[in-house]
Amino acid sequence: MAFDFSGKTVGVTGAAGIQGIGFAIAKKFLESGAKVFLCDLKEQELEKAREQLAPLGEVKAYVMDVSRADSVEKVFERAEQELGSIDVFVNNAGIYPQSMICDMGEELWETVMNVNLKSVFLCSRECKKYMQEKGGVIINAASFASLLGSAGSGAYAASKAAVYSLTKTLAAELAPYRIRVNGYIPGVIETGMTAGVIDSKGKELVEAIALHRLGSPEDVANAVSFLASLEASYLTGTFIEISGGKLCVQNPDFPWKQK
Repeated sequence: MAFDFSGKTVGVTGAAGIQGIGFAIAKKFLESGAKVFLCDLKEQELEKAREQLAPLGEVKAYVMDVSRADSVEKVFERAEQELGSIDVFVNNAGIYPQSMICDMGEELWETVMNVNLKSVFLCSRECKKYMQEKGGVIINAASFASLLGSAGSGAYAASKAAVYSLTKTLAAELAPYRIRVNGYIPGVIETGMTAGVIDSKGKELVEAIALHRLGSPEDVANAVSFLASLEASYLTGTFIEISGGKLCVQNPDFPWKQK
């Protein structure tokens, strides 16, 4: 189903990578009639993404450090001035460093928490200022790691588990302003961020997925579009798992061997 976002303005963080989830989300909203602003720290990649999306509709690109309040505030102010409103905001930015917890330096730990968690706090706080008079939608990226962590990426899992909890609290606190807050839980999605893990463990990963395939950024974008739509108007404080049935049972590979 295609959802109509004509007259709406949508912001997406972590949107510079043209093979990434943020780019796919931005593309989906543009195709559905929205105006979109892309946010990322990588200026050159961000501009390339904007140029590629420009034929689809009105799209702006703003350099934003999601871990700094002053940067977030400036981008939101500029977006409203140039696009007229902020109706939907997708907190998609994230990093996925690999390190055992006790081998991790304090600086890397803080960087993970700042990019993956503090960014959701800062951007959601700013969203309230621009949405509280007319309502809106905030959508946050958690991760399958927020439900089931894995050794070697504990800081990432901890940050995403916190996003999961924060999303539910925000949903309650912003409900009086008609601001809905939901999230999405990607499983193994083929992006630049997951390329290394997929290259080394591809077969093992697929066998743990009921649908026996990896996810695409477009799979995530479709679910995010639904969460932002009027059809989801009674959903807040909830998450959509986009994992192809990853670990829905202990032995998801078994039915394939019986087929």
